[in-house]
Amino acid sequence: MSLPELPSGEGSIRLVTERLLVRTMAESDLAAIFACYDNPEVGQYCAPVRWPNIDHAHIWFKRRREDVIAGRAKQLVIESKAQGVVVGTSVLFDIDATHRRAEVGYALGREFWGMGYVTEAVTAVINYAFGELQLHRLYATIDPRNFASANALSRLGFRHEGTLRESYIDAGEFTDAGLYGLLAREWKN
Repeated sequence: MSLPELPSGEGSIRLVTERLLVRTMAESDLAAIFACYDNPEVGQYCAPVRWPNIDHAHIWFKRRREDVIAGRAKQLVIESKAQGVVVGTSVLFDIDATHRRAEVGYALGREFWGMGYVTEAVTAVINYAFGELQLHRLYATIDPRNFASANALSRLGFRHEGTLRESYIDAGEFTDAGLYGLLAREWKN
């Protein structure tokens, strides 16, 4: 059986949920995203997107855009439909067309925690990944101390698969990463 090609390029993504619009990120979204990530509680577990100023956000966006154009990432914003404001981000990255897998990530502005937005937005992203992209596996790596994220992943059906010991450097020290995985067939059931 031959598998179809994965879609690539930077086509616009628009996923609509009950309360949210999950859509392709634009450079004009960076000020709102910077405001979300600038909170120390949000940044505590988001080492890759700690930006000291908005200029760094633009540099990051240009690098991420290269991955999006090459089909290696889908960078999204999470927008509240009722308020019309960006409340966070979600991403599919390290998209591997050969093995049909990708890593999923997400972050919300502090004032939007506890509202079920992660579950709602990431459900839409998972449906997109397993549906339109025809991926077989999604995984997420999180700081094991981020209990809220671990709980969100469990609610979404991800299984804790292990701990990558001292997997990355954060604030000058080696930090573990919890590895969570979800297969398409598990999502369908």
